[in-house]
Amino acid sequence: MADFRILHRYATSLLETSIEKKNLDVVTSDMQLLVETLDKSKQLQLMLESPVVKPEVKLNILREIFSSKISKDSMDFIEFVILKQRESLLNSIGKRFLELRDEYLRIANVFVTTATEFTTDQKSLLERKLEKILDKKVRLNFKTDSNLVGGFIAKVNDTLYDASIKHQLELLKKQFLTGDISLN
Repeated sequence: MADFRILHRYATSLLETSIEKKNLDVVTSDMQLLVETLDKSKQLQLMLESPVVKPEVKLNILREIFSSKISKDSMDFIEFVILKQRESLLNSIGKRFLELRDEYLRIANVFVTTATEFTTDQKSLLERKLEKILDKKVRLNFKTDSNLVGGFIAKVNDTLYDASIKHQLELLKKQFLTGDISLN
């Protein structure tokens, strides 16, 4: 929990600074690159977490990787995090920054599971409906699961919208078993 408070503080600071300096889009791209790179390279993440590797070495490695690919502000932020000996949290700080940025811009990440691939029209319709329900812009992430039979399940944070046929059949079965349904 202490780590979350720390990384939240750093991510919030980065967000506020990037808004103030009007370079939110640039810093967002930089943090996406940082997170993608650290997620793909477990060796790099392990190096950042290692107490054996000196902070100067870590900083030099990150400069070598990122200095030509990210903005000076983002590189300065990374250097500051390393200076404060919080480099093991860099990936988590980057991810938290992206979450806070989405909150700030009122963007909801929606994870949609469908029985079959949705058409472009179905995706657009679902996007409009969810934007109206959530009163936010939505970013849809799709995956398919043939076990659903039909329909979809949309997950937004801790809320689940289950419009799958499998779920409807389960509800119908429950009603039959409890006697809450009549055939008239």
